[in-house]
Amino acid sequence: MEKNKILVQRAAIIGSGTDDLTNMFLSLSLSSIIVDLGISNTQAGSISTITNFGMLLGGLIFGYLADKYGTLKLFKITLLLFSLATASMFFATNMTTIYVLRFLAGIGTGGEYGIAISLLAKVTPASKMGKMSAYNGVAGMVGNIFAALLASIILPTLGWNYLFLLGLLPLLIVAWVHFNVTDDVLEKSLESHGTVEKTEKPSYGELFKTPKLARQTVSLMFMAIVQIGGYFGLMNWLPQIMQQSLGLSVSGSSLWMISTILGMSLGMLFFGRILDNFGPRFSYGLFLLASASAVFLFTLVKNEFAMLLGGALVGFFVNGMFAGYGAIVSKLYPRHVHSMANNLVINVGRAIGGFSSIIIGFLMDVGNVTTVMTYLSFSYLASFVVMMTIKEFAKTRYHQTPENVKI
Repeated sequence: MEKNKILVQRAAIIGSGTDDLTNMFLSLSLSSIIVDLGISNTQAGSISTITNFGMLLGGLIFGYLADKYGTLKLFKITLLLFSLATASMFFATNMTTIYVLRFLAGIGTGGEYGIAISLLAKVTPASKMGKMSAYNGVAGMVGNIFAALLASIILPTLGWNYLFLLGLLPLLIVAWVHFNVTDDVLEKSLESHGTVEKTEKPSYGELFKTPKLARQTVSLMFMAIVQIGGYFGLMNWLPQIMQQSLGLSVSGSSLWMISTILGMSLGMLFFGRILDNFGPRFSYGLFLLASASAVFLFTLVKNEFAMLLGGALVGFFVNGMFAGYGAIVSKLYPRHVHSMANNLVINVGRAIGGFSSIIIGFLMDVGNVTTVMTYLSFSYLASFVVMMTIKEFAKTRYHQTPENVKI
């Protein structure tokens, strides 16, 4: 039984890693697509927007289906969908095809996140969920690094179409899960821990059924919007901002990416630990206030070394918090709506937070670096205020009521 649980944990974490791996292919190949198809920057940017809306739709649909019919089954389907849609980009020769395929890939990716977190929550003790959620987040960072390495080899030699063929890699996870982890064995494993059968039917209405729950759900979505908006601002604009203001050649280089992703990964691991030990209010309070300070202090960077160090530090706080959402959502809501709750919170954050790049671009046009950093800083302070209104965050530990649902 324990072996089966470990396999589920590994499958969920590796699946999330391949999710980020294949999504990063788009960012890394976008300049090549622009040149190859002769499209404008606006058209290129719309590809990411369409992908984000696909994620929102996929999160809503697959979150419901997973909680109703079983997370393990739908986990394999979402991996299969975004894998085939990504690999099919090999045949794309026009923008219409790209839009359709990226929308489908977004649907699969958006569905996968919440299902993977739900699987982790079902086989992980509540007291260790922060740490496990951190591992899940770090897997995504590792996926980004592998994507960058693969792109550096394939793009100059074979072109962007061949890079997307590697979207078939998640099929290996599907095969592994299919042949090594079974629904009936996992259900028996849960029963052996004193769980009982529950018959609740999943419904998005349950996330808003009382004023308290509605405020909690909306508050978490707001925090996720700020979280993901800050991430896009950091990864998409900060190197360019520093290059324009200071003329630092390191901006946009692989060295910048590695230092920032390393900071993010360490931040996630640290955040997961303190979340398990001190609870969400202390953990998010510390990181939100630190993020508000760190992004503003980044304007003091004057040389390349300071930029690398500052990027790692900002990444540590700004994206370290991402590791906590899967853990706290899984603890705040009943198991039979885990996939829906996780997907709703994160994918609303992705869909709306993704517009952060547009907002920052506008602020750069009408203001300066200080204007942008002030905007980001106040965003984190606003998230801190909203976080403090979530009364359940005051609890240092959550108790998960034993339940047995379809896995």
